[in-house]
Amino acid sequence: MDVLTHFNEEGRARMVDVSGKAETVRVAVAIGEIKMKPETLALVKDKVLAKGDVLAVSQVAGIMGAKKTSEIIPMCHPLLLSGIDVFFTINDQESKIEIQAVVKNSGQTGVEMEALTGVSVAALTIYDMCKAAEKDMVIGDICLVSKSGGKSGNYVRKDFKV
Repeated sequence: MDVLTHFNEEGRARMVDVSGKAETVRVAVAIGEIKMKPETLALVKDKVLAKGDVLAVSQVAGIMGAKKTSEIIPMCHPLLLSGIDVFFTINDQESKIEIQAVVKNSGQTGVEMEALTGVSVAALTIYDMCKAAEKDMVIGDICLVSKSGGKSGNYVRKDFKV
């Protein structure tokens, strides 16, 4: 395992100095899901919930979440992101919405946390918009599935199915 870099010589938290790192194109993909009752999923699909189009609002929220990552995760660097996209797949068989965020930049540090935050905020927004219909929804399985660029190179999660 690599050495944890967010601690100084005294064992105190720090934001890593990336000033000596080369700028590279970086892409991160994260996924997650929110499970709900089939009746609630039908309301989402039919766009009849009182708060509006759940997936449209959640898509924008996921993008905003990725952009604001450094404001809510203490040791994340503020980044100039060059692209963010949030996708949804409705899985009727398992009564869930699958969420994917793809985040890109050209910089000195990666965008994994931004992708993970984008998925998380999108899922939380779906919950918020549907909670009047159901409070038993479950958010889960949020993980990084791939990243490219930077000193550590490429990563693809071994159990990720394309």
